[in-house]
Amino acid sequence: MIIETFDLTKQFNGRGGCQEVNLEVEPGKIFGFLGPNGAGKSTLVKTLVGLLHPTSGTATVLGQPLRDTASKQKIGYLPENFKYHDWMSGFEVLLFHASLYKMTQPKARIIDVFEMVSLIGQEKKRVGTYSKGMQQRLGLAVALLPAPDLLFLDEPTSALDPVGRKEIREILRHLRSEGKTIFLNSHLLSEVEMVCDDAAIINKGRIIAQGSLADLLSVSGAVEVRIGPPAGNILELLTDRCSTVRQYNDSLTLGVKTREDIPEIVKLIVASGTPLYELRPAANSLEDLFINLLKDEK
Repeated sequence: MIIETFDLTKQFNGRGGCQEVNLEVEPGKIFGFLGPNGAGKSTLVKTLVGLLHPTSGTATVLGQPLRDTASKQKIGYLPENFKYHDWMSGFEVLLFHASLYKMTQPKARIIDVFEMVSLIGQEKKRVGTYSKGMQQRLGLAVALLPAPDLLFLDEPTSALDPVGRKEIREILRHLRSEGKTIFLNSHLLSEVEMVCDDAAIINKGRIIAQGSLADLLSVSGAVEVRIGPPAGNILELLTDRCSTVRQYNDSLTLGVKTREDIPEIVKLIVASGTPLYELRPAANSLEDLFINLLKDEK
């Protein structure tokens, strides 16, 4: 595993942070890490990259313990909140970070990453003249500079427009095709859904779901029906019959225990006089999963 944690905990005076986190991130995957504000996402990332020391538990990154410094040469990191000196040019920012990585003859690599993040031609301009989106791209360029085997990205598309987000997705997919591993911390669920292979959801410092994105989003025992104006007490009857009932305009998503429940649900709807226009397997979304899990945690 590229990342493996064992009851990893980081708290501040016994509160907040993340608690007893057990994660496995496979090589060559894009791993999405999700959670509401204050759930412990950034705390975990900072602990994994070595900026915070764990309160308890252990972890390995690139097969090495967290305190190992040599492995940091193979890690790229884009923090959520970063700020470069306004008076430096974009090229100078990358040249400075190249010196921290002790890179020899870094200029060719700097030009490569500027081109990769669509900032070519902007490298001589001062950072203070960059738009917020350009500064976000510059931060990504810094993270990509050492050609890392593992890339930690904390909200990498938060300042980008739809075109910029699409370009970043393409970069991440390209890196994955090269065998790189990406740990993506984001609150943009649609972005995660489009690009990630695996994901975990954290709430109140604890992991509440994890697995492949396909498994997390697979819906078993749910159907969606499109109906006309509800007649009689059909909604009450469906609520009694089904494990869950969610209504969106003229559509209902109904939780069923077995396939045999479906004909009985159809009979209830038809017998009530409610028009039934369509019935199909329910399609889940990451947003649905996220919201439902957080509701269960309250």
